[in-house]
Amino acid sequence: MDSRQIVIGPLHTEKSVDDLRANNAYHFEVNTRATKSQIRHAIEELFPGCRVVDVRTMSVKGKRRRVRFSVGTTRERKKAIVKLRPGDTIDIGY
Repeated sequence: MDSRQIVIGPLHTEKSVDDLRANNAYHFEVNTRATKSQIRHAIEELFPGCRVVDVRTMSVKGKRRRVRFSVGTTRERKKAIVKLRPGDTIDIGY
């Protein structure tokens, strides 16, 4: 897989901003088939000069939603929390 196929985009939530300020950890939405080592290499390739210390992943199941008379589910996704070494930053817009 290509690095741009592995990392889909950053997640911007209150928890991700607090985690960024406290632990220098960034939250990303990643491909559901990506492994931790693939995520580590993709982040280091997409953002040169950054060294990844730790990668934590979690799979988020789709929730059931009702739209008028039919029932469907939201899509399943995978999140990754990437911790960088002290002093390294990624400019993702917030």
